[in-house]
Amino acid sequence: MTVALSKRGEVEPFHAMDVLAKANRLRAKGLDVVSMAVGQPSDPAPVAVREAASGALVNGRIGYTDALGTTALRSAIAKHYGEHYDLDVSPSRVVVTTGSSAAFNLAFLAMFDSGDRVAIAAPGYPAYRNIMAALGIEVVEIELQGAAFLDADHLRTAWNEGPVKGLLFASPANPTGAVVPPDELERLLRTADELGVAVISDEIYHRLSYTSPDVTALAFDGDVTVINSFSKYYCMTGWRIGWMVVPEKLVRPIERIQQSLYISAPELSQIGAVEAFGATAELESVKARYARNRELLMTGLPSLGFSLAAPMDGAFYAFCDVSKLTNDSMDFASRMLDEAHVAATPGRDFDPLQGHRYMRFSYAGSEDEMREALRRLKNWMG
Repeated sequence: MTVALSKRGEVEPFHAMDVLAKANRLRAKGLDVVSMAVGQPSDPAPVAVREAASGALVNGRIGYTDALGTTALRSAIAKHYGEHYDLDVSPSRVVVTTGSSAAFNLAFLAMFDSGDRVAIAAPGYPAYRNIMAALGIEVVEIELQGAAFLDADHLRTAWNEGPVKGLLFASPANPTGAVVPPDELERLLRTADELGVAVISDEIYHRLSYTSPDVTALAFDGDVTVINSFSKYYCMTGWRIGWMVVPEKLVRPIERIQQSLYISAPELSQIGAVEAFGATAELESVKARYARNRELLMTGLPSLGFSLAAPMDGAFYAFCDVSKLTNDSMDFASRMLDEAHVAATPGRDFDPLQGHRYMRFSYAGSEDEMREALRRLKNWMG
């Protein structure tokens, strides 16, 4: 039988997931591996979330919901924007998704056609590039050249080299943790509007900022498409539940695409997610641990030669320049895992051009794991 293969499957691997798979294979052999490769909280979902889901399982009826999500969850998300950002967001503009991954798919499909040019920052989250490439969207990578975050001047320079239809950025950013200051965020959005560029703001790491309050792009432009998720701050990665806030004219197109691609986000996860916004005390305790881990790595990694390449203002990542140690971070990461049993992500994931010089370390684990990782790296490097 003939096997058909499309070119879409030729996208770059998600190297963080490859590193995780290798770490899991080593663990299966009985080796103790400290994983700093994947941005996954080590804590479970909040107690109230798990109890709500457990109760729903006992009741037994878990099925499809409206494609846009349950009324209860859409209303809870809209209420969150009022409480956390002091913004009035209508539940009618909220779309519940199967994690932020589905949200990106839906946004790209509803907003852009094959061949459209969409700008992203480099370094940046690899799934942006890979999903758009699979959809036939032309990705315009804006090299930040050492700048902490993408700004209006970056966008204008990229535009002058060829008009772009869209812009996607994150704040706090993955892999750097950098936060775009409010005045720079406003200037970036104003410039995008002047140029006629549609904007997607990835706010999945909101509530994980250590130096300043969260500021959503919606505070400056109500027509921005915002993507968020319960995965990071809310510790619900495996629940696959996220959301979008979109302009009214995008709601129905996204609903139509969602109906065919996903039908709806999992109802069980939606039931649990409603309770997540009320678990602030529990979640702030988790965040406090991230803050302690951040302090450890801010001093510990540079002392070992892993120079910080960006301010660790948010998320739970340290993005390091390792060019004094290696010119091939892929090989370095592989040897570090094999020999020191510490897993981290090579920079190739985040920047195909300059990534050989960088590595990303996640500090979402326990404080003991961070101390053990630093100890192992010190011994391994002599």
